Amino acid sequence: MKRRYFLTLASLAPAFVLWPVFARADDVPDSVAAVKARGKLLAGVKMDTPPFGFLNESNEPAGFDLDILRAVAATIGVPIEFVRVTSVTRIPLLLSGNVDVVAASMTHTREREHTIDFSEDYYTGGQTLLVPKASAITGVDGLDGKRVAVQQGTTLAKNIAALAPKANVTAFRDYDAAWLALAQGRADALTGSLSILEGFAKNNDGFKIVGGLLSKEPFGVGMRHGDWAMRDAVNATLQDLWASGAYAKLYQTWFGGAPSEPIEVYPQ
Repeated sequence: MKRRYFLTLASLAPAFVLWPVFARADDVPDSVAAVKARGKLLAGVKMDTPPFGFLNESNEPAGFDLDILRAVAATIGVPIEFVRVTSVTRIPLLLSGNVDVVAASMTHTREREHTIDFSEDYYTGGQTLLVPKASAITGVDGLDGKRVAVQQGTTLAKNIAALAPKANVTAFRDYDAAWLALAQGRADALTGSLSILEGFAKNNDGFKIVGGLLSKEPFGVGMRHGDWAMRDAVNATLQDLWASGAYAKLYQTWFGGAPSEPIEVYPQ
């Protein structure tokens, strides 16, 4: 039987005592040292956002984000345990020390850099629209007065509010809830990341993607401010994956094509 990687917040309590112990000269905790002492990497991921993070047919965690973090754990030299997060909880759980890193289809923005640090961007996508096949909506210009579902706690809600200010935008707790609103006719359109909406469209023949890309959305792995050791470990992992060709294989597995944007590789 495969090991299940789910934790409750209560089970994470012992991890907190490690943080003050590994403060460096600049008083920033070195989470890589804490991870090695603990013996595992606590990684925040989503479980409702295929192909980035979801539960597969065996009810096991799977997805592109999870494979990236498995590689990070291998670089550090420890096993990994996945902690379920949402768009709303991913940064608070990171800041509180409940997780060491977060890879949860999180767009790397300058606003978020005021709160956390990011790795190099490991995926670049964009926002688009999913509508019923019979819908007359062909893009954001057709959203005036329409009900648009979006996931709360994301850049997606801000983008669609700016692009379609006359739309009636409703934010849902996660993609599954937003999708259900569209599927049940409680929304006229669902906006989200292209790769995620492609998954819904692929599995539901009565829907289509329209309007092209509305934005450019680079995803980064999040860690606490000033945690340079963790940032270096994540960036080294991403560069090694790219240089070895392993990244392209993972990308092909989860997205069915070649990467649209390269990962920057620094000279040795």
